[in-house]
Amino acid sequence: MKIKLAVLVILSSLFIAFKWQGQTYKLSDFDDKESLLMEVVYQSLQYNHYAPENLDDKFSAKVFDLYIKRLDVGKRFFLKEDMEAFLSYRNQLDDEIQNKSFAFFNLVSERFEKRYSKVKSIYEEILSQPFEFDTEEQIETDGEKMDYVSTDPELKERWRLYLKWQVLSRVEEIVSQQEKRSKKDAKDTIAEENIEPKSMIQIEKEEREKVLKNFRNWSKSIEKETRSEKMAAYVNTFTNAYEPHSGYFPPLEKENFNIRMSGKLEGIGAQLREEDGYIKVVNIVPGSASYRQGELEVNDKIIKVGQGKEEPVDVVDMRIDDVLPLIRGKKDTEVRLTVKKTSGAIKVIPILRDVVVLEESYAKSAILEHSKLNVRVGLIDLRSFYADFDDPNGRRCAKDIKKEVEKLIKEKVDGIVIDLRFNGGGSLTDVVDMTGLFVDKGPIVQVKNRNAKPYVYEDRDPSTLYSGPLIIMVNAYSASASEIMAAALQDHGRAIIVGTSPATFGKGTVQRFFSLDAIVPDHLKYLGELGSIKITIQKFYRINGGSTQMKGVIPDIILPGAYSYMKVGEQEEDYPMAWSEIEPVAYSKNDQFAKIVDKVKKKSAKRVAHSKVFQLIDENAKWIKKRQDESTFSLQFDQYIKNQKQIDAEMEGFKEITKENEILSIKSLKIDSDQIGSDTLKLNVMKNWHKSLKQDAYLEEVTEMIYDWKK
Repeated sequence: MKIKLAVLVILSSLFIAFKWQGQTYKLSDFDDKESLLMEVVYQSLQYNHYAPENLDDKFSAKVFDLYIKRLDVGKRFFLKEDMEAFLSYRNQLDDEIQNKSFAFFNLVSERFEKRYSKVKSIYEEILSQPFEFDTEEQIETDGEKMDYVSTDPELKERWRLYLKWQVLSRVEEIVSQQEKRSKKDAKDTIAEENIEPKSMIQIEKEEREKVLKNFRNWSKSIEKETRSEKMAAYVNTFTNAYEPHSGYFPPLEKENFNIRMSGKLEGIGAQLREEDGYIKVVNIVPGSASYRQGELEVNDKIIKVGQGKEEPVDVVDMRIDDVLPLIRGKKDTEVRLTVKKTSGAIKVIPILRDVVVLEESYAKSAILEHSKLNVRVGLIDLRSFYADFDDPNGRRCAKDIKKEVEKLIKEKVDGIVIDLRFNGGGSLTDVVDMTGLFVDKGPIVQVKNRNAKPYVYEDRDPSTLYSGPLIIMVNAYSASASEIMAAALQDHGRAIIVGTSPATFGKGTVQRFFSLDAIVPDHLKYLGELGSIKITIQKFYRINGGSTQMKGVIPDIILPGAYSYMKVGEQEEDYPMAWSEIEPVAYSKNDQFAKIVDKVKKKSAKRVAHSKVFQLIDENAKWIKKRQDESTFSLQFDQYIKNQKQIDAEMEGFKEITKENEILSIKSLKIDSDQIGSDTLKLNVMKNWHKSLKQDAYLEEVTEMIYDWKK
């Protein structure tokens, strides 16, 4: 029952004040935190949301359906009798908000605890005995195609099939590995590995025990979940019933969001994971406080956390969400970690906290050189439109992109490609400033508040930093700010939009964070921190009047892609806002640009039609769609093996897609190479990135598009 967090986010830098709508809240109105939280969230949504919902039976049904779906997506917990009990509340949740009642939440939580307890005994019993894989059985894995079962025996049978499937998939993997090793050893005069093959009985036992261990760990996570966390998930369902991008963030989740947006945090610079009751170190961030201190190592298990000389807190069996706030802290403060080394030794490691910069999240550049064409192209990789909203001097993507473009201009590249594939959005201000680097003047995007005329964001810099050939790469997961930039440059006739899907994601809304604690009256502060709420306050529109909401941006040139035949994007979300359009604004468009696009498009189409790689990509996309639609699988071993071998053989045929490109050379910018110098860590990061670029089938094509543009 973890909170579902929206990944595709865009923030507005505009400030909007919150008012209590003239209402006064007395202490007697709220004698518990849950009632206060629900009321403040609801009032915040009603006052600030772009399209507030009526608190009625229709809205209640939306919340009900979404909450139940999230709790039991595979229909492996609740019985039909539970659903019958729940259904009496389907049109009553609006009344519960007004009456400060949580009867539905309490009932569902109580039933879930009851069913979970039953499920725990079920998987313990089932996984204590060997599975027989000779019987022909099938499992349906799509919850939407199943109904709730009526009895405990039926529930147990559903779990038996599910657990059998889990174990079978692992057994098949081990058996296949043994077969491959056996064939390899048979070919070699001297076998490289002298590993005794395991029997089927042994493999089944070992993999079944691993599955049992995984479920026991899952149970620990379920059992550690507090009522406040469950309530947060419930409240978040209310916000998501407005539309998918509004959401409730408890204090720690808001902190994690800020880290993702700014690309930095104050802490020790270690990536941690919860494992077998311990908080385990899985990575040390190069250059971080932990890295410089030198004693903390990967696989260390943290057993105590102390603040300076204070008494340390035992964190064994604590949830990672509770441990992280103890480890993070202000720059230049000391945290003392008591760790258990892989040798079994116990050691206290003092670390002075510092700002941890997550460099991989920031913009970076490389030069693509085509061995057969006299063309050098600058590639800028941008994962998100990041901005540090808490620090006026912090990193912002618009400033970073400007620096990257300036560096590429000095390198005298023939064109620039900005890769926005999988870029889910970010800062509205930065995307406006960034787009302005490539146009002289004029509007970039229209933003509309509810019941207000659209506000036009203009390019504030009348100059153009770069006026040469420009390509923007997008895919089905390019969303929000990525779509603003692509749409604006497309409307101005300034860049060719190249997509690997029929359209971008289709998120045409703007969100803003509101602190719930800032609007709680002082006499209610004792109830504790509430956190923050992210609310959709605006819709943005293209300067031509159209919206990217639901429809996304249609690329000028569409190349075959992995998501060409899949249903992805805003339209697949729960309760998305509808598409709409407004009046266009006056803007100048390069009328000759259509001829450039047409020329480049025709030449690209000829290459793609004769490209074995793009033919493979298209076949792979159809194969992915086919596999995605499959939800029923055989649990008979021989049939399962046969199916998996067929899948493996088909996948083998698609390996050529990621084969390293021999036509393109990937080079660092001189200024970047000089700055890195002999830093082996940074050199290794750069090397790995360049290797991934060599395996990107699309980069040769966009490089040739730049050549066609210049020709």
